[in-house]
Amino acid sequence: MNAPSQRNRGQDKAAESPTLEDVAERSGVSTATVSRCLNNPSVVSEKTRARVMEAVKALGYAPNFGARALAAKRTNTFGAIIPTMENAIFARGLQAFQEELERNGITLLVASSSYRPELEDKQIQSLVARGADALLLIGHDRTPDTYDFLEKRQIPYVIAWVHDDNEARISIGFDNRKAMKLLAERVLDHGHQSLGLISAQLEGNDRARHRLEGIRDAMKERGLDPSKLQITETQYTISCGAEALATLLHSDPKPTAVLCGNDVLAAGALLEARKQGLRVPQDISITGFDDIEIAEIVSPALTTVHVPHSNMGAGAAKLLLAMRNGEDVEQSVELEATVVERDSLGNAPT
Repeated sequence: MNAPSQRNRGQDKAAESPTLEDVAERSGVSTATVSRCLNNPSVVSEKTRARVMEAVKALGYAPNFGARALAAKRTNTFGAIIPTMENAIFARGLQAFQEELERNGITLLVASSSYRPELEDKQIQSLVARGADALLLIGHDRTPDTYDFLEKRQIPYVIAWVHDDNEARISIGFDNRKAMKLLAERVLDHGHQSLGLISAQLEGNDRARHRLEGIRDAMKERGLDPSKLQITETQYTISCGAEALATLLHSDPKPTAVLCGNDVLAAGALLEARKQGLRVPQDISITGFDDIEIAEIVSPALTTVHVPHSNMGAGAAKLLLAMRNGEDVEQSVELEATVVERDSLGNAPT
């Protein structure tokens, strides 16, 4: 006798799936009581709730997600599109975002755009097509067509990791320009005048551009020529940070301090400095941005900008929940990013 096909096995499994009626029969209550236990348990007595949940567990019952979504005209699914999953830059914020959503019964779907705007556009359309009730996006840079699409579909979205008074769209984050300016000022306070920057690609990345502008602001205020800043654009990996520092060390004049667009790049720069026999910070100072865990465990520990990842992620979830529920959200939220000085920054060599 032939074994059942994969399709038949799937059909048999679906046919055997327990129903709401099965749970009601096993626990000796009505289907309405089962529904209340699952959706509003506080209105059901503890004894009844325990009996229903025992039946749910014993039968392996799971609510019909499609039917519930159709009835409620929502899926209780949110989407988030982050630029990369290759390192921990966005991990802490995304974790806090997910935890806040989970407390409110929301499932999170995550996609990574690999810093490719055309891929992000496709991912936005795909998440919306799959019924995402709301979206978390990183940074303001994207095409007008994408924003038009979201407006026409009436999909709430919040933009994170940035705060820009010139942007009307709702966001939660910090002023990247101001934060990097504070760090650059701290570097200049140590007597450095020849600076280098290891940055992510500037095109299509408002966070990277604003950080560059912050360094130039600080240089200009101190009477230095911002055009003399040595800039290398690269990808956000440790190996790319190392290669970028090697490139900057061939600049004329050679920078005495290198500011990196994040802690991952700075970790790579530290490795390359050690490889080339340079002492940090005696021969060259290196700074990061983000204050993720790697900033404290590398040697020397990184001077960096502390980004409020957890507050930003949880706050983004609360904003999206309010917007999804039809509440008026009129103002963006600005969080503070602060400089954390550690051992990788020292006085300029004489």
